[in-house]
Amino acid sequence: MIFEGEMLTGICLVTEAAEFAARCHTGMARKGRGNEPYVNHLAEVAHLLAVATDGADAELVAAGWLHDTIEDTETTREELAEEFGARVADIVVEVTDDMSLPKDQRRQKQIVDAPHKSSEAKMIKIADKISNIRARVFPHPSETERDDLADYIAWAEKVVAGCRGVNAVLDRTFDKAAELARSTL
Repeated sequence: MIFEGEMLTGICLVTEAAEFAARCHTGMARKGRGNEPYVNHLAEVAHLLAVATDGADAELVAAGWLHDTIEDTETTREELAEEFGARVADIVVEVTDDMSLPKDQRRQKQIVDAPHKSSEAKMIKIADKISNIRARVFPHPSETERDDLADYIAWAEKVVAGCRGVNAVLDRTFDKAAELARSTL
């Protein structure tokens, strides 16, 4: 917890974000991978961002941990800004879907909006799609699981097309994840 007047930097910012995200998502399960804890997805996204940037942007990694908090919980932008600073909060807001829209409209909006996002938001979008593709790969997928994976890859590629060129590591990692996932179809 931050003390009055204290600024979080580096590893402290990232670990505070991880702890906050874990608390916010307590009891939530992830789609795919046998209902593993949702926090695993957040950890994977943050890790992908840390690796892709050589750990040079703690605020980006913190935003990776927090990227679903506004969307999935009662957390507000103001709370995030107070805890983690305006930049982290703004990045999270930028990647937050409008959950009042139907799924097909949210998906289309992501495709249309992707090219206009900040570099940080684009990196989170790509890392999120990598994590979600990986979670949908099963050793012996059912027809429904194969169909879900094929649909998700096709949509994710459209979103990622608008995010490419910001980070070569994430671009390559996405391509590898999509290729591996396709090999299971």
